Amino acid sequence: MYDAVVVGGGPSGAIAAEDLARSGHSVALLDRAGRIKPCGGAIPPRLIEDFHIPDDQIVAKISTARMISPTGRRVDIPIENGFVGMVDREHFDEFLRNRAGEAGAVRITGTFQRIERDGEGTHVVYRDRASGEDHRLCTKLVIGADGARSNVARAEVPGGDKIPYVIAYHEIIEAPGKVGAYDPARCDVVYDGRISPDFYGWVFPHGKSASVGMGSMVRDVDLKKATADLRAASGLTDCPTIRREGAPIPLKPLDRWDNGRDVVLAGDAAGVVAPSSGEGIYYAMVGGRVAATAAAACLASGRARDLRLARKLFMAEHKTVFRVLGSMQNAYYRSDERRERFVSLCHDIDVQRLTFEAYMNKRLVRARPMAHLKIGFKNLAHLTGLVKAAHV
Repeated sequence: MYDAVVVGGGPSGAIAAEDLARSGHSVALLDRAGRIKPCGGAIPPRLIEDFHIPDDQIVAKISTARMISPTGRRVDIPIENGFVGMVDREHFDEFLRNRAGEAGAVRITGTFQRIERDGEGTHVVYRDRASGEDHRLCTKLVIGADGARSNVARAEVPGGDKIPYVIAYHEIIEAPGKVGAYDPARCDVVYDGRISPDFYGWVFPHGKSASVGMGSMVRDVDLKKATADLRAASGLTDCPTIRREGAPIPLKPLDRWDNGRDVVLAGDAAGVVAPSSGEGIYYAMVGGRVAATAAAACLASGRARDLRLARKLFMAEHKTVFRVLGSMQNAYYRSDERRERFVSLCHDIDVQRLTFEAYMNKRLVRARPMAHLKIGFKNLAHLTGLVKAAHV
């Protein structure tokens, strides 16, 4: 009998398993292995600090972010007082899983099938990867951290089958040095309807490799062609391709993260990817941490309602950021004309500073009221068309 079985071994599941194991609970971490999520791999300083990420996991340190508009306008935003770290999910996720194992979590390789209940308790049924046979894990609680189209969420949590998402695709390539439009110290974000009609494309350095990809909710977009065009524009067409990956990325947190009984969700399964930016690693790991906190509270009290703590704790700190980013995506991602205005707005030094201070520290910056006022006026002027899209 485990205290908790964590389904899914990405950053969210690994952190949930580690936290529970370190607090003395018996935990099984079930992961199907061999699955690498398409991801730009950017992590902010707060993640590195809060989750004790060693420097050897940082494959690149980014000092500049470049925003590219539909007309080719480029805005370079320096990252002041620090850097954005880059990780390779193939190795980063395994590092987190290993750390959870070292903390005491039992690692199991297999594919989740279903949850069953009887007089003895709750059982997670999985198919063992080595034998192909079904096995059962008896547990008090289940943490569903099995991605955007979570089987746990769809079966157990109201609304878990209705989460909106974009389809993301990227190619990991062998990266050259600084060549063409590619700079190994710079992340490029491309807002161009020819690449993505409703989201964006990216070129993110990973040291010896790079992630080149895009995302879209439009079902008939040719993801591979768009990525090939993105590679060509950056001078990366001839770079050898290491691997190709695609997956859904959720766009909105679920209204409910637990089933009121014995299941709580975490990470992409709960929908915690930031709107507009699509940033997910930090929020997934926070989601795993609050799920572990809620599970520990439930185990201590015996009250199923304590599982609600996961969503309450997450939203208490991040709801406002998600609302602001969601409004920005709705306002600026709907057309190339709006995206052109968005990149124009990014020329503003106050926009740059406030944006990256918020990104690096994961909270809205409230210390500069005049800067906020000026940005508000500029934002209004762009959205109402009072200024030209090319106006700086």
